[in-house]
Amino acid sequence: MKRFAAISLSLMLTVLGPVAPALASDLNDQVTTFTLDNGMDVVVVEDHRAPVVVHMVWYRAGSADETPGVSGVAHFLEHLLFKATENMESGELSKTVAENGGTDNAFTAYDYTAYYQRVAADRLELMMKMESDRMVNLKLSESDIATERNVIIEERNQRTENSAGALYREQAMAAQYLNHRYGVPIIGWKHEMEGLSRQAALDYYKQFYTPNNAILVVAGDVTPDEVRTLADRYYGVIPPNPDLPERARPQEPPQTGERRIIFRDPRVAQPYVSRSYLAPERDSGDQEKAAALTMLAEILGGGQTSVLNEKLQFGNKKALYASAFYDGSALDDTTFGIYIVPVPGLGLQEAEDALDQAIAEFMEEGVDPDQLERIRTQIRASQIYARDDVSAVARLYGAGLTQGLTVEDVQAWPDILQAVTAEDIMQAARDVFDHREKSVTGWLQTQEMTQ
Repeated sequence: MKRFAAISLSLMLTVLGPVAPALASDLNDQVTTFTLDNGMDVVVVEDHRAPVVVHMVWYRAGSADETPGVSGVAHFLEHLLFKATENMESGELSKTVAENGGTDNAFTAYDYTAYYQRVAADRLELMMKMESDRMVNLKLSESDIATERNVIIEERNQRTENSAGALYREQAMAAQYLNHRYGVPIIGWKHEMEGLSRQAALDYYKQFYTPNNAILVVAGDVTPDEVRTLADRYYGVIPPNPDLPERARPQEPPQTGERRIIFRDPRVAQPYVSRSYLAPERDSGDQEKAAALTMLAEILGGGQTSVLNEKLQFGNKKALYASAFYDGSALDDTTFGIYIVPVPGLGLQEAEDALDQAIAEFMEEGVDPDQLERIRTQIRASQIYARDDVSAVARLYGAGLTQGLTVEDVQAWPDILQAVTAEDIMQAARDVFDHREKSVTGWLQTQEMTQ
C-alpha cells in the first residue's frame, strides 16, 4: 500500500473575511482564503507557472484525537477511505487519478489526516467530485475491515516490530508524555490494532470527517473564483456536524521526575544515547520561542559543522555522529532532543558524559556569530527553493492550519526565523537544558552490552 503515517508539520484556519488575497512579502505565496457556509475553510495558493494543481483535504483530527483504547483508528480509517463509497467502487478514486496522469496519496499524523491529488489543472473539478463523495458516502463491509486491518498490522510489523530503533523511539515517546496522546504511536499499539472494528472506524469517521472540521487547500494554476465555484458545488452542499466537539486533548501534568530507559535488542547494529526534553510548539501570534529552538537545533546538530559534531566527532573523536532535533509543528507541547552515536568501543555512559560535556561547553561559549549567519542564509535559500514545489507549499499551509496557526503565521515564519538573535538562542537553550525533570534519557543497546 502507498498510504503512510507521518509525524507532524504546523498551523488552524481563521476566517479572514471575504475573499482577501494576502501576498507574502518576499516568498511570493499569493494566498486567498474564505469559508464555505457549512464551515469548511478554503485556502487557494496561486502558481501559474505550470498547468498543474494540487488538491488537498485536511481534517483537524489525527491519532492524538483518538478515543483511548482504539489507538491506530485514525490511520486505519485513512486506509479505508480508499474503499467503496455510495458512488465509487473500491480503488476507483486512485485508478481514476492515475488514468488522468496524476498521483494521489494520504497521510496521518498526530494532529491531522490529509488526502491529496496532483493532477492537470483542468481535472480539478473531477478531484473535488470524488473527494467530496468519500467525505460523506463511505461504505465499509466487514471484509474491508478484516483485509485492511491485516494490512496495517503488517505495516506495523515491517516498520516498527522489525526495527529495534523504531521500537526504542516508541518507548521513549511513551516515557516522554505522561498523559498526552503524543505518547501513543500514530500507527497504534499492536494489541489495540488487532481489535479495531468497523464501528470504531465509523465512529471516528462520523465525528471528524465533516466539512466544519476540514480545510481544503488548492495550490497551482487556479484562481480563487474558480475554486470557490467548485468548492461550493461539491463541498458546500455537505451538511456540517453540529455536534463536533471542541478540540481538547488530555494535557501534560507538571513533569517533576527525570526519566531514563534502556532498550536492549540483539538486532541493534549501532548503539546510541538520546535525550529529549518537553518543549513549546509554534503558537499562533507567538512563534518566537519556537523559532529560537529551531535555530538552536541547527546550531547544535545541523550537519557536519554543527557544534555537537565539531566537539564530539572531530574534536575528542568520541562520536561517529551527533545531532539535535526539534519540530515545532504541533498543536501541543513538542520535544527538543540531542543524541550521540559513539565510536566503537566507547561505552554508552562515556558517550552520555561526552554529550553532556559538549552541551555544557556550548552553554559557556555561546553562539558563533559566523555560524548563525551561515544558518540564516541556508534557511532562507531552502525556503525559496521550496516554492518551486507546489505540493510542498500546499502542505505548509494545510499542516500548519490544522495545528493552530493562521495563514499570517505561516507567512511570517521565515522573517521570524531570520530575526532570531544569539541571545534568543541561548535563552531557549537555558529554558530547555535547565529542566532535566522534563527529560527522557535513553540508551539503545544490544543485549550483550555491559556498562
